[in-house]
Amino acid sequence: METLSAKIDTRLYRTEITSGSGNIVISDEPQDMGGKNLGFSPSELLASALASCTLITLRMYINRKQWDISEINITIDFERDADKNVSLFTRKIEVIGEVDQAQRQRLETIANSCPIHKTLTHSIDIKTTLI
Repeated sequence: METLSAKIDTRLYRTEITSGSGNIVISDEPQDMGGKNLGFSPSELLASALASCTLITLRMYINRKQWDISEINITIDFERDADKNVSLFTRKIEVIGEVDQAQRQRLETIANSCPIHKTLTHSIDIKTTLI
């Protein structure tokens, strides 16, 4: 189980998020949403979780296979249509190195197997307790 804590400070929406291991990330809303743009927006954090999980999963697989791939770059576009209650992540993966078509297909399968991808594409329950 992953446990995070978040607290908001006096700068309107600036939020400090701390992991159980002590890492800290700052989140805020853009200025046009009333924030001060002091950190990632919540939507950017969600998209960055998919990007980083995909990159790490691919790198682990590539290292294990000892493929000659020097760099992986990912771009994530995230759109939310509130009226239709639909979210769309568009993930583009650039692989730099010696990779054939069969390896490319395998990497796409591996990308779709990262834990965050699986979480976002399966049923999610959120239990809230106000204390």
